[in-house]
Amino acid sequence: MTNTAILAAAALLVFAYLVDAFGKRFRLPSVVLLILTGMVLRHLLDRVGLHLRWVEPVVPILGTLGLILIVLEGSLDLTVDRARRRLIAVSSVAAVLGFVAVLALAVLLFRYALSLPLPTAVLAAIPFAVISSAVAIPSAAGLPDAGREFVVYESSLSDIIGVLVFYAWLDAEGALGAFAGSLVGSGALSLATAALAAVALFYLVNTIEGHVRFLPLLAGIVLLYAIGKAAHLSPLIMVLVCGLLLNNPHLLERTKYLKRLHTPGYDQTLAEFKGLVAELTFAVKSFFFVLLGYWTDTSHMAEPAAWGLAAGVIASVYLSRYAVLALLRTPDARRLTWIAPRGLITVLLFIAAAATGRLDAFPFGTVMLVVLATATLTALAHVRPGEAGGERASRYPPDEPALKHRVPAPSSKAS
Repeated sequence: MTNTAILAAAALLVFAYLVDAFGKRFRLPSVVLLILTGMVLRHLLDRVGLHLRWVEPVVPILGTLGLILIVLEGSLDLTVDRARRRLIAVSSVAAVLGFVAVLALAVLLFRYALSLPLPTAVLAAIPFAVISSAVAIPSAAGLPDAGREFVVYESSLSDIIGVLVFYAWLDAEGALGAFAGSLVGSGALSLATAALAAVALFYLVNTIEGHVRFLPLLAGIVLLYAIGKAAHLSPLIMVLVCGLLLNNPHLLERTKYLKRLHTPGYDQTLAEFKGLVAELTFAVKSFFFVLLGYWTDTSHMAEPAAWGLAAGVIASVYLSRYAVLALLRTPDARRLTWIAPRGLITVLLFIAAAATGRLDAFPFGTVMLVVLATATLTALAHVRPGEAGGERASRYPPDEPALKHRVPAPSSKAS
């Protein structure tokens, strides 16, 4: 049994790598291929009478670890400087407006189609309003610099906003006063905690020695997330700020003490840390999406109600996204419109919402249909790396100098 488990895990990672390479070559969504693989695997195992009952409790755990690593990896690719002030501002506004627009439309849809009470409709709608950075960031690898950076900032911020609003609404149980207090209070406290944690991590990266250096750092970040979650804070904000400040040490070096901590080997150490995070993210996401496919009951996806709701949600996502990008005059808005996938974060939030028992009447097949459809449309909008640059590479904003630094293209990994 032990050897079989090892064989299955190793084979899955090799298979996920091949699927990712195949998807990039033929512009196919690797996340969809992995989920479909899990569905086929369940069908085959069911036919021989083998049921993996450990999958259900494992999926949320892997998803949470994947979410932490995805946000950390994305934040480690973000560069903050004066040349990017407008880009950061516009992507932040796009993330907020896009979230609010989809949320409002989805609430109306669920209220009308399912007759859900307003608090329950909001709870069900929030997961669909969040762009999945797990899918969006790799899919933007072939875009020009400005477009790729826009997607990285926007999708990372969308994840943060979605999780922050979701848990504040979940704890408030429909009370607007409690929701506002939780949203503002936990957000401010999370930022303060994140700043302290980032200073500690910066110190450790510059001073830690020995063969084992990065796993303790990652364990510390996961521990910080767990503590923040238990304290009803916004732990993803902590992860985002830690990664952002680690990749932009100039923001920490405004004080003489922290500036003295910056060692000559910091950049090399940070590059190695990024490599480890990318590898672990690939592994966790690969296992998560295959197990998610196995865990999914395909009979739920065949329900007519699920198809109707999924069509309404998908229309809401792309119509509102095009309107927001056009309003903000975002360069390459037509192409960016299609990069609005729902994925890991949507599934995790919906699982958490369903656990409350308030969404028993909601057809769960809607979630998987939306995830599969939006991930597929995102892959079809993917631009081959050879198309980036040259005359097609637009600047952002047009009246500022071209960006001096490139956001590193995501390494080969499951998306």
